[in-house]
This record gives sequence, structure tokens and C-alpha cells, in this order.
Amino acid sequence: MDVPLWLALLAVGVLGIKLVRPPWWLVTLLLLGGYLIAGSFLGPAVDSLIN
Repeated sequence: MDVPLWLALLAVGVLGIKLVRPPWWLVTLLLLGGYLIAGSFLGPAVDSLIN
């Protein structure tokens, strides 16, 4: 069964928020920070560290 990546990430995110119950400001900060870092000059550096 092939599941799109966005659907798998959405399911993991919803389950994580329901089970761990982090504050909403932390969730927003992580999402916004990840989006901004991915679009900046730090994106390739973070990508090379992850891979």
C-alpha cells in the first residue's frame, strides 16, 4: 500500500499532538522555524547533516 508522505506526516503529527500534548506555541514555533530554515541559506547545510 502506497501512502503519500504528506498523509503519513499528518497522521504522525496528529497522533503526537494528541498523545504528548505539547503547548500550541511550541508546535507553531517548530513548524514556522522549520519552514523558515528550509527556505534560507541554512537549508542545504541542515539537509547535508540529516542525510
